[in-house]
Amino acid sequence: MTTSTDSLILSTVYGSIGHVELNRPAKLNALNLEMLLELHRVLAAWAEDPKISIVLLTGTGARGFCAGGDIADFHKAVTTDRHEDFLNLLSNEFQTDLLIARYPKPLVTMAHGITMGGGIGLASHAPVRLVTADARMGMPEAKIGYTPDVGGSHLLANMPGHFGEYFAMTANSFTGADAVYLGFADVVVTEDFAQNILDHIDEFNGLNAADMASAIEVLHAAPESYRLELDQGWVDHAFSADTPEEVVSRLNEMVHPGAQQAAELIAQNSPTSVSSAFYAVRAAREADNLRTALDRELRLAGHLMHQPDLAEGIRAQVIDKDRNPQWSPKQLNEVNTEALLGLMDPADA
Repeated sequence: MTTSTDSLILSTVYGSIGHVELNRPAKLNALNLEMLLELHRVLAAWAEDPKISIVLLTGTGARGFCAGGDIADFHKAVTTDRHEDFLNLLSNEFQTDLLIARYPKPLVTMAHGITMGGGIGLASHAPVRLVTADARMGMPEAKIGYTPDVGGSHLLANMPGHFGEYFAMTANSFTGADAVYLGFADVVVTEDFAQNILDHIDEFNGLNAADMASAIEVLHAAPESYRLELDQGWVDHAFSADTPEEVVSRLNEMVHPGAQQAAELIAQNSPTSVSSAFYAVRAAREADNLRTALDRELRLAGHLMHQPDLAEGIRAQVIDKDRNPQWSPKQLNEVNTEALLGLMDPADA
């Protein structure tokens, strides 16, 4: 056994198993640049190491796998004219997400508890994606004046029907039990397996990623949820509209309580972010390519970090926690849609 004990990233080798852990539990393993660089270094090295046959990525602490990027760092960057630092971190993060998605050997991610934003980027692109039933997952960026990133627009676009637009625009979350149906995980596993995964993972040595996921499902699966299928009808009716404004109009015309709740959630979010999320999911669905989605998301980030809503949203949700952001503009019909649409197609960027 060999171990590297960086304070924020722990990497340990047990024979042919490489185990890397996010180790910032007091911050729900929120990612900063130091963590991302070390994580990328370890994963890249193990990808080339013939002695490593399985890589396992987990997060320490009972509360969550990873809550996403360090939002306080983002706020400091955009309010102190250090926008390039923000973009540099995102660029590094996106490269790590792409490395995970293209990993040449079984890379197993074990998502539990809070798994949001950047945590989704690590957990939901991997070759073998495991989750506990009570995990809380989502892309909450519209709440803080931002847009789904880390390839989240690509994952959202591949949800059944128009659930992608629903979750992007509302910034609502879903459970780990829902994650397989929504395409964010491969297997819901038992709590016992999740907590003792290192005792079990060697059982699957020698299998490719697809066969490993199938074997884990047979031996250690917990029940999935299909409750969201009951909402497919009204979600698809409302969120298949051609514009964000028309989505909200359809929601407001519907009597289904879920539709009313969705309209209320969207009304609380940044109008610019809601529009960005909507069009990013549509563009990602049309292209159906993770790298293209990441490039698009980076362009959108470069635009949104210069808009007032990102700093204001983080202030209201994370810094002051008054939950009362003052969005600018305040209405969907006031959003500079032309600017957003110009960032969707690389030919126009």
